[in-house]
Formats: sequence, structure tokens, C-alpha cells
Amino acid sequence: MVTNEISLELCNVFHTGQVEPGTCLQRLLGSVKTGVILKDVSLEVHGGEVLAILGSKGSGKRALLDVVARREQGPTRGQILLNGVPMSLRLFQQSCAYVSHKCDVLPGLTAEQALHYAASLTIGSRVSRYMRSSRVKQVLADLALTQVANRTRSQLTASEYRRLSIGLQLIRDPVVLLLDEPTWDLDPLNTYLVVSILSNHARKYGRAVVLTMEKPRSDVFPFLDRVAYLCLGDMVYTGPTRFMLDYFRGIGFPCPELENPLMYYLCLSTVDRRSRDRFIESNHQIAALVDKFKLEGTPFRKSASSGAVLGLGDGGVGLGGTLTLSPVSVSGSTMGASKVPLSAFGRPSALRVALALYMRCLASTFNLQAGSIWRLASRLLLLPLYFCTLWLFYHDKKAFQHTFVTSSGLIFNMLAGTYFISIINTIFTFPAHRNRYYQEAQEGLYSGPLFLLSYFLFSLPFSILSVIASSRVAYEMSGLSDPLDWVKMGCIMWGCYTLGEQQTVALLVVVKHSFTAAVASITLSALGLVLSTGVLRSIRGLSEWLLYITYASQPRYAGAYFHRQIFSHPHYSGLARDSTTNCSLAPGTIQTQESLSAASASFGCRYADGWAFLAERFGRENAEDSATLTAFLELDFNMGVTFAFALGFTVINCLLYLVPLPAFIKAKFRE
Repeated sequence: MVTNEISLELCNVFHTGQVEPGTCLQRLLGSVKTGVILKDVSLEVHGGEVLAILGSKGSGKRALLDVVARREQGPTRGQILLNGVPMSLRLFQQSCAYVSHKCDVLPGLTAEQALHYAASLTIGSRVSRYMRSSRVKQVLADLALTQVANRTRSQLTASEYRRLSIGLQLIRDPVVLLLDEPTWDLDPLNTYLVVSILSNHARKYGRAVVLTMEKPRSDVFPFLDRVAYLCLGDMVYTGPTRFMLDYFRGIGFPCPELENPLMYYLCLSTVDRRSRDRFIESNHQIAALVDKFKLEGTPFRKSASSGAVLGLGDGGVGLGGTLTLSPVSVSGSTMGASKVPLSAFGRPSALRVALALYMRCLASTFNLQAGSIWRLASRLLLLPLYFCTLWLFYHDKKAFQHTFVTSSGLIFNMLAGTYFISIINTIFTFPAHRNRYYQEAQEGLYSGPLFLLSYFLFSLPFSILSVIASSRVAYEMSGLSDPLDWVKMGCIMWGCYTLGEQQTVALLVVVKHSFTAAVASITLSALGLVLSTGVLRSIRGLSEWLLYITYASQPRYAGAYFHRQIFSHPHYSGLARDSTTNCSLAPGTIQTQESLSAASASFGCRYADGWAFLAERFGRENAEDSATLTAFLELDFNMGVTFAFALGFTVINCLLYLVPLPAFIKAKFRE
């Protein structure tokens, strides 16, 4: 379908949605109070125009944008047409863009890098690398960001950061750009700058821009080609700005001289809640304005704006048709002169997207910014530093009876530190990537499993290096002598580290706040450590139902492996009570197994060897035979199950990020 003009039209749109917050349980059960948010809304905007949707808080501005973007939470009826084609989610993702007033950019990336990776994720391979680079430079120039292209997010002002957020969507050249409060919390000068830039973009490239504003200033009046006044979901006026004054003057509401017409008619379209009488009077007045516009406003709504320009032209491509241009048609020297949207040339392949996500993770980590250096140091050094601290307390263990308890405590601290530091590192690094994923997933750029795969491949070398250094320190503290034991110990620690990371990532699917997710993940890990490792609570002393629960806990298998690995060493046999008392039947007597068993009844001589300690901690009262204990502490089995937990949680996370979540969960990550 070839068209000469971009046209977005809403015809008699009704939308029902949530009108009060409600609890999480109410949302899950669907018992939250709902109501009609948009009532018979009709408007249109064309290429080269800027449409401002004005209204007070709660008027339905954001709901209107969500309906156009097909992100609404609730039933909608009516027609939304883009160049005469019914708007679908896929059509919007292919040809349009939505900019929230809060858009996350990964920390550590410069403005130019953020735009570069946005181009890699959105612009298809049919557009050359040179043209993508040219597009990045063009967007930087259009948004007045060229001078700050090498600054990171933390170094940008609020206005520059807002323009960068807009640039992340403009990079793929959408034919319709929706913006939710783009001037929110900006000073007057930067408000003027942002609106003027958007107006220039619409006119220069023949695109349609739709934005919401709560408090419009008079100096942005010349840049708004169309306005739409909403009040509690009703349309008070929509049409060209140049006809707005004539319309309201004609129905008896002229704008006083020296007044800001945008704010004056916004106040006219707002319910006055200062008193009961004012509320009733303003309600009647607004109802009359709505009815008046329904009767007489159609010619104004369909009037052409003076700012409209031609759209795609003869060489364009329809939004509902098939691309017929060759790559040569977009490889010219002037990108801006082309009316063909870059979004018309498809999306990059899954492999290119995965590579772009991986490279973006690397770029946000390996730079000279203080935050990035701290995150990198945390990933690489925090766990080894923790084990070095343990070494100060455990490196000089004496070969006495209390060494059994000391070594068991070392195992507990090794596991606890591995889990908790893994959780801390994930909490510090993953949420920024998670937030960016939720925003880009709504644009249909990539799936959850692809995002997780790229992130896990990125974090894998850090976890391996950190665990290698830490396990070497643990190996020295344990008293083991076979280098293969170091490798096995490192494998178990890496499995525990991976589970802590995956468990936290799983919680961050639905938990927005990092602190809450960290507390929940640490609590789950602490419960597993207390019940399952056999250190603070012996397996022998657990009731049957608690014993069965430990089967679903990775610390059970990791703790059993470490206990078997360490306490089966020969140097745990025949340990004395202290430096003056030997645990033998009599001084000078050769310490046989029988003599040690007889001496163990005396105070301080509890364990004849490591197996005696293991039998007390991991044996069961009804299963005292050594074969059962050996099966419980079998090394290969415990190592395999430890890795199975880590792999299983990875698969579960891929499924969690693949399964559609409730709309109210996804919505909170937009803010």
C-alpha cells in the first residue's frame, strides 16, 4: 500500500480500565475497581504535525497513548487507523515508537554508545553500518546532543537525558512518535527546547508526533499544530491550534488578552474541586462543552493544519504492504532527505541482536566511570576478599578435637559467603539491564530468553574468575593436598554462585525494588543453609517433613560434598583433645580404632575420626550403617545435583521471561 501522507486517526474509541490502585492480590484475582477511562474519543494527526494532548491529572492522557500503542490494560472498542490500516501491536512495534517520561539508559554508556546499540537492535541488516553510524550522528545533531555525545548518563543534565531517551526511539525513524510528558520536571527554557526539537523533527522528516502535557506554556504554542483537550476521558476539543481560539470564541468562551490560551482552555476543561458548588458547576460546564463539540466540532477535528507536509512520497512504502525497495535506495548521502522510514527495512536477526546485547553489557562495564569500576571490582574481587578474610581466622587450625567443629563452620561460611555475595553482585548489576529489557521488550525488539542468554554469557567469565581465586584460598584453608580437590571445590562453589545469581534473577522478574528482591533471596538462601548443610542443625535431628524439604535445597548437596571431601582426609583421624591431653586409653598406648572409640566417652574426646563426625551430623537414627551414610555423602552424586540446581534455575528463568506476565506487573517497570 503506497500513501502520500502519514495519517493516524482514532474514531469513537472507548476504553475501560482500572480506576484505583488495588492490592497485588486484588489485581491477580481481577477484583480491582474499573471504569470507563476514555469515552467516545475521536482525533487525527498527520505527517509533519505535532499533536498535544492536554488535560489535568487523571484526565486519561496516558491511557490514550497506551490505547494507541496497543498496551492498554482493559477492553477497548473503536477504530485506530494508521494510514487506513487498523493499528495492531505488531504494526505499532514495526512503524511507531513510544517514549515514556522515564526511560532507563544503562549506566556507563555514553550518549553516542546508547544510540549506537539502539540502532544495532532496531535497524535491519539491509541498512549498511555506515548508514547506521550516520543515523546516530544525525540524531545527536537533531537533538542538540553532539557536544555531550561522550558523556555518560550520570554526567547529563535532566534535559539532555530526556532528549537522549527520545533519541533512543528516533534512531529507527518511526512514522508516529508518542511521548508521555516529555517536558515533565523541566525548566521553561528546556521545555521550549524539547518541544521545538520535536516540532522540527515532525516538519523536517514528515513524521507525526503526539505528546501529552499537563501544564503547557505559552511559548510552545507556535510549535503545536494540533491540540486535544481531555477531561475525565471526554474530548472537549481536538483540532488545529490555529482554529482553537475561533472555536471557543464562537461558543462563548473567548480567551482574555495576555492570557496563555493553552492554560486558559485547560483550566476551562478541568473539574474544579475546591468546593461542592464549584465541582457541580464545572461538571455541568464541561458536560456542555463536550456535547457542544460532538455537535459542532467535526469540521474542526478534520481541518488540515498549516504545518502538515507530504509524507512518504512516490518512493515510499505503505505500512501494511510489502517492501519493494532495494538496499541502494537507502544508501544515499542524505538520510534526512529520504521519506522512507528506516523501520520499513525490517529488524536485525536474533544473532545480531544477541551480539548487540552482549557488546552493550561489555561497554557499560569496561569504562573509566566510577560506577562501572565499582561494579567490575565487585564482580571480580568481592568474593576473593571475603575468602581472604576467612583465611585470617581459619588458616592456622590446630589438629585437635575442636577442629571438627571449626572445619564444619568453615564449610558453612564458605557456602554462605558464596550465596550472599552472588546475590549482592546480581542486585548491583542486573536491575539496570532488567529495566531496559522490559522497555525494549514492549517494543518487540527481542525475547526474554535471548536477553538472559546474552546477560549470562556476559556474567559467566566474571563468576568463573572470582570463584577460581576464592576456591584457591578455600583449598589452602581446608588442608587438602590433591590439586584435583581444588578443581572440584571450585566447581561446587561455582554451582552455588550460579544458583544465587539465578535465584535473584528469578525474583527480579516480578519484584521491582532491588532491596526487596535481595532480602527475599538472602532469606531463601539462609533457610537452606540453616536446615540443609548439617552445620547449624544436624540432619540426624531433623523431623521427617523437614528432611524431605531439604531434598529441594542445593545447600544440602553442596554441604554434603564439602563435608565428605574435607573430613575423609586422614589427618582427621586420632585427633587429641588439646596440646596436653591425648584421646587414647592411656599415655603411650597405640591409638587403634577400638581405643579411640573407648576414649571418646571422656570429656572433649568425641570423634574418633572424620567419619564419626559425619555419622553424627548426617546419619539417621534408623539408618546407622555406613553404606547408607556413604550413599548420602557420595561425591559424584552431590556434585551432579549441585550443578543440576544451577542449570534448572537457568531454564526456569528462561521460561519466566518467556511466559507473558500480568499487565500490572509489566506496567510498574515502565515508571
